[in-house]
Amino acid sequence: MRHVAGTVSVVTAGGEDDRTGATVTSATALSVEPPTMIVNINRSSSTWPVVERHRRFCVNILTAEHQAVADRFAGKGGVKGKERYAGAEWTTLATGAPALIGSLAAIDCDVEEIIERHSHAIIIGRVIAISARGGSPLIYSQGQYRNLKD
Repeated sequence: MRHVAGTVSVVTAGGEDDRTGATVTSATALSVEPPTMIVNINRSSSTWPVVERHRRFCVNILTAEHQAVADRFAGKGGVKGKERYAGAEWTTLATGAPALIGSLAAIDCDVEEIIERHSHAIIIGRVIAISARGGSPLIYSQGQYRNLKD
């Protein structure tokens, strides 16, 4: 799968002191009607129990300028939980899940269904709100970040 280029997103969940998130390339649209997203989260991840408990999440599609955000939410440097939110500006949309200000899009979702398979949870989310703007997406391929300007 290292050969497949993917858009880098940060999935955020929780609130206040009980917030965390994870960097993923596994977020995608499931359907347009109704608007629905699908995200795969490793069940050993610290993000999984927070999504399961709060039943809401936000998919933040990162721009090429957000590599440091992607690294923090990937756990580089041992940063965990709410500490991953440092160094970026955040707001909330409808569900209260953290939304990254300046992201290409922040897609705010309520959990509709969770399917546990092997090491991962397949999380289906009903889109409740969206914030979007233009820009160049951050891409991950062959173990490296890239952007469409390369």
